[in-house]
Amino acid sequence: MAIPDYQSLMLPVLRNAAEREQRVPDLADRIANDLGLSEEEREELLPSGRQRVLHNRVHWAKFYMSKAGLIDSPARGRFIASEAGRRFLASNPERLDTHTLMQIPEFVEFYESSKSGSSGASQDAMDQGEAEGSSATPEEQIEQAYRSLNAALRADLLDRIRENSPVFFEKLIVDLLVAMGYGGSHKNAAEQLGRSGDGGVDGVINEDRLGLDRIYVQAKRYAEGNSIGRPEVQGFVGSLVGLGATKGVFVTTSGFSRGAVEYAHNLPQRVILIDGNRLADLMIEHGVGTRSQQIVRIQRLDEDFFTEDG
Repeated sequence: MAIPDYQSLMLPVLRNAAEREQRVPDLADRIANDLGLSEEEREELLPSGRQRVLHNRVHWAKFYMSKAGLIDSPARGRFIASEAGRRFLASNPERLDTHTLMQIPEFVEFYESSKSGSSGASQDAMDQGEAEGSSATPEEQIEQAYRSLNAALRADLLDRIRENSPVFFEKLIVDLLVAMGYGGSHKNAAEQLGRSGDGGVDGVINEDRLGLDRIYVQAKRYAEGNSIGRPEVQGFVGSLVGLGATKGVFVTTSGFSRGAVEYAHNLPQRVILIDGNRLADLMIEHGVGTRSQQIVRIQRLDEDFFTEDG
């Protein structure tokens, strides 16, 4: 079964906390057993890869209930149901969620103060989640916002590249390869790329700063939907064979057909295919062709708060 959202976990968390003092890792394991979660579901990570999804949701369930006065924390990393939490359970509730917590003055005070005193992506995500009735944790909403912003930036970068000249594209590839550590200095890379003149090869660049090995490059600035097929990749590989080369990079602003990908995968030479999406991702990762104000960096929540003991 799917991992329950953090609001669905509130009542089980509170019931367990009413039995005895709890720690998030131990309680997460117990809830996983009760729900019959698979090993894969238990180990599922957030997109950031820094925390397990189930642990994250138990954290937020516990955190919100603590702000409502239903949970007490007698020591770091440990929590237990408060007297108010026990009274709430005594009423035999069928559901406990943020709408329920909004009936508790302590939680309303926390919520209003957080809206007035907080700024940044974390608060934006919380506001968006409240408006949409989202059951994702604020951290999950932040990561979704980060992915959405990166996707928008990726599309914008590719549009701008396609609007420019082939010479611009070649210079862009030089910038990217140098930023990734290839070609030595920018000057040396620029001198080598685009000067080969061999059919099917646009240039050659040093793999390392000492020039011990070289990588041959093909760059195709194609419109979206105009994918690179197997014949184009075969032509590039033929040029590599003629040059006695063993490594090549084929870069395009569009994509590669399935036949082209399968062909490159089974070659004795090492040929890397970089499509438009991967190209844009590499540009964002290495800060090439992007201005700082274009890249929105999401502020991460305090990792010390979300430890495995928390």
